[in-house]
Amino acid sequence: MYKAFFFDMDGVLFNSMPHHARAWESVMSKYNLNFTARDTYLQEGRTGEDVISECYRAKYGAEPDKEWVRKVYDEKTTLFHRLGETYPVDGIKEVLDYLKQLPSRPQIWIVTGSGQQTLFAQLEETFPAVFRRERMITAYDVKHGKPDPEPYLRAWEQSGCRKEECMVIENAPLGIRAGKGAGLFTVGVNTGILTLEDLANAGADEVFSSMSELLYFMQCSPLIR
Repeated sequence: MYKAFFFDMDGVLFNSMPHHARAWESVMSKYNLNFTARDTYLQEGRTGEDVISECYRAKYGAEPDKEWVRKVYDEKTTLFHRLGETYPVDGIKEVLDYLKQLPSRPQIWIVTGSGQQTLFAQLEETFPAVFRRERMITAYDVKHGKPDPEPYLRAWEQSGCRKEECMVIENAPLGIRAGKGAGLFTVGVNTGILTLEDLANAGADEVFSSMSELLYFMQCSPLIR
């Protein structure tokens, strides 16, 4: 029986990835770093500073100055905020409502590489009485972000559940790799511009093309009651 569900945030709870893609493309091009919308989805889960550092190393073969990296990330964050409000992913409220009404009362967690305060501020307004701060693992809580398994290992350890009692819900290859690296059952829901093959190739145990498909899977599973 599943007793804990670990949800990514960007692209799983909120349809924020198009805003992230626009912000990343704009800021990276300003500094002559190649970064496409597809790259945004493929790299989702890493901390912003890791993304910038990797791009810099790939182009110049050297380590970037840490202060410069923080400056670039601050610019990206500012632009992201200017792009306006983000909305829940289609079907996610139904998934959360289903889990909330289960007799087993499973734990519902957020495990995200994001540190966007605007999204955290939206959580209670958008999903009232679903998420609690003590059941959130964010970019500020780990040393190593996704695809390292640390974020999901921390959530698992704090949940007090066995690994076979936990399920990861992701939309990104790096997040899927992190969930699988932590030894957890991991599903991929394709809410963006990637393909189902991208998610399957990352190691997802199950892949779905929508939250509606995920909900049906949960409703049919004898392990989710």
